[in-house]
Amino acid sequence: MKVVSRVETLRSMMAALRNAQRVGFVPTMGAFHHGHLSLMRQARKECDIVVVSIFVNPTQFGPLEDYATYPRPLSSDKIAAQKSGVDILWVPTVAHLYPEGYRTRISVGPIGALWEGERRPGHFDGVATIVAILLSVLRPHTAYFGQKDYQQVCVIRQIIRDLHFDMTLRILSTRRETDGLAMSSRNIRLPPHARRMAPALYEALQGARLAVRQGRRLGRTITEAVIRHLHLAGITEIDYVALCHPETLEPLRRLDRHAVLLAAVRLGTVRLIDNILLSAR
Repeated sequence: MKVVSRVETLRSMMAALRNAQRVGFVPTMGAFHHGHLSLMRQARKECDIVVVSIFVNPTQFGPLEDYATYPRPLSSDKIAAQKSGVDILWVPTVAHLYPEGYRTRISVGPIGALWEGERRPGHFDGVATIVAILLSVLRPHTAYFGQKDYQQVCVIRQIIRDLHFDMTLRILSTRRETDGLAMSSRNIRLPPHARRMAPALYEALQGARLAVRQGRRLGRTITEAVIRHLHLAGITEIDYVALCHPETLEPLRRLDRHAVLLAAVRLGTVRLIDNILLSAR
């Protein structure tokens, strides 16, 4: 496995590889868990060259968020990436990707102002900007993301379409702990009592799926059932629970065909997000 930092170095390497071999790309902020590793292994199965980036992107963090304390275990990440079959580990610095004088920022419009975007203003513009930079440098054939960050996936799908990136987007199912908690690098910051409560989020979403199977269709009825479950589990800091259109993420009053159920809660200083796909059929 080769480890590179500079944009020019990576671009030169890829120029010699891209035309002859299929390149798979897994962009990350590091602190790898099994969800990240499953993306790498899938890329290894489907592509000739697997590139993984580690970059904690400052433009997607708000002033009161955890940029400075975000986990950065680079040594163990290198070992995990190599074991997962990664060919190139790209570890750029802020100066590499946002050189002095950098001014450009992508605005993703309405989809970036909903849900997570409402609580974290500018977050998805920062996500879109860094993803566009990474994709423009690397120009992979396929990029791999997990479903856990559902709104982020919708934003990335939009920029790939709108900016005419010639590539495939692969979305893999959320990887979970044995108790159902969606894997996240921030889970390590949950104190023991909060970690015991955390699986209730996925349990509540699963309860909503059961309610749909039993015939409930009103968005308010579905989301209220989720909130009740969370309250009973002791989770009271709820940012949102929303039944949404699976592509635009606009709220739905009623489940008629397909939808995504999004939820975000706070356990102390840690925010948990999760989602499930629902169908009226």
